[in-house]
Amino acid sequence: MKTIRLIPILALSAIAFILSCSKDGDSNVIFSDINLGKYESRLEVPRLQANGTLFIQHSTKVGNDSVMTYCLEYNPVKNHSRWIAFRFDGKTRDLGSGRTNAWADDPKLAKKYQIGHGAFSRYTRGHLCASYDRQYSIEANRQTFYMTNMSPMQYDFNGNYWTAFEQYVQALGRDASFADTLYVVKGGTLDQTQGTVKSSGGFSVVIPKYYFIALMRFKAGAYSAIGFWVEHKDYGYSGNNYAPSYVVSDKAINIDALEAKTGIDFFHNLPNLTEDAIESEDIETLKAEWFK
Repeated sequence: MKTIRLIPILALSAIAFILSCSKDGDSNVIFSDINLGKYESRLEVPRLQANGTLFIQHSTKVGNDSVMTYCLEYNPVKNHSRWIAFRFDGKTRDLGSGRTNAWADDPKLAKKYQIGHGAFSRYTRGHLCASYDRQYSIEANRQTFYMTNMSPMQYDFNGNYWTAFEQYVQALGRDASFADTLYVVKGGTLDQTQGTVKSSGGFSVVIPKYYFIALMRFKAGAYSAIGFWVEHKDYGYSGNNYAPSYVVSDKAINIDALEAKTGIDFFHNLPNLTEDAIESEDIETLKAEWFK
């Protein structure tokens, strides 16, 4: 890959880094009503759509610090998040809390938008930020079970195929030798769908036709990024038959290509020269780096 050194753009990078590491607080706002703040300035947060969608972030205490569990952009018309963003770093890559199964409506979402936390009809409640992504505290894991973090996924897709992608992200995120910080964005397409499904509260929730992941790592003064584009369908894996790890690399694309498919501007809080360079990287070069 091209090594993107930070020295020529040190001042801008420092500003972005300070903003990205700001202490977390509460936010539940409609974008059109606010000026962008510290959460929206974090490096993992895509550009906001600003068309009546909602921005929500969840945090927990880790020691004396308030640490963001994840944030999201929620579409209250389609009753589904546009994306979920979070990071693995020295405070969030730890394990130990276990899975809580604490299904709940998102308490930061207005009551009129809460869809009910029971199972979807004919579809599983598929995590976007996986339960295993956030196991550094019990409260952080509970927050992954909010319905704003759920997507209606086909049963075998969720349990036997998508898990390969989740495990890949988790392995990289917890490998400090690979990344000092791994920035993660996950989501499902709201404009390309397979129709809708009823929630337990009687709301119509869109069923994405595609799911995506955008990853960016920071290591040794350099950034690198890669994307994944996955059709939501039955891949023939079920029961004790799980998708092999190589399916992940088969779905890899660069970030420019992922942005063209999703219409989402990822990692826009980077300085422009850095963003442009890492997002246009040749995919074969990226695979050599990201799949060792």
